[in-house]
Amino acid sequence: MPTHTATRSVEEKKRLARRLAGDGRGFAERYGFRVTNNPAQLFQVLYLSVLLARRGDFHRAVDAATALRDAGWDTAARMARSRHEDRVRVLRAAGLRGDLAGLADTLGDLARTLVDTYRGDLRRLRTAARRDPAGERRLLIALPGVDDEVCDLFLREAQALWREAAPVADRRALAAARRLGLGRTADDLAGLAGSGESERLSWLVGALARVDLERRYAEVTA
Repeated sequence: MPTHTATRSVEEKKRLARRLAGDGRGFAERYGFRVTNNPAQLFQVLYLSVLLARRGDFHRAVDAATALRDAGWDTAARMARSRHEDRVRVLRAAGLRGDLAGLADTLGDLARTLVDTYRGDLRRLRTAARRDPAGERRLLIALPGVDDEVCDLFLREAQALWREAAPVADRRALAAARRLGLGRTADDLAGLAGSGESERLSWLVGALARVDLERRYAEVTA
C-alpha cells in the first residue's frame, strides 16, 4: 500500500487522526486493561507490555495478560508471591508458546523488583525519576524484562497520565502512521493530537498500533 504523506493535507490528516482516536480508548483499554494512576492497573499495563513485545500473535499476549490478572496476580505483590510453576501453567493455558519457564521467571523477577524497589508502585518510580522522561525511561529499562520496546509500549499507554513522558509512539504505531500519511515521528502525531493532549495522543497511537497489528489499512482508508 503506498504512503500518502505527500498527498494528505494537514486538515485531512487531522480528520483521520480524530477518527482513529474517536473511541476515547488507548490500546490497553481497548482490550480490557484500564489505564489509571493506580498501582495495580499500572502494573498490569506493564506486564501486558512485556507480553506484547514477544513475537507472535498479539491476541495470545492479551489473553495471557488477562489470564494472569484473572489468576489473582493483579498487583506486583501478588505476582511476587505466586509460584513459578503456576505462572507457567497459566501462560501455557492462555496459548503462549516458546520459553514459558523463562517468561515466568521474568514476570516473577519483575514483580519482586518492583516490590523491593518501589513497594510495588510504579508511581514511586515516576517520583524517583522526578518526572523527568529520560529518568523514567532509564528506571523502567532497569527493571527485569523491560527493554526499549517494552518501555515504548508501556509509555504509549501511561503518557495519558504521565504527561511529561509524551510524545511516545511504538514502532507499530509509527509504521501505521507512515503508511497512512500521518507522519513519521511521535512529534508528528502529537501535532495532530493537539498541543498538550497526551491522553488524545495515547488514544491515537493505540489506534494506529491496532491498525497495523490487525492489518486494517483498507478499512481505515475506505
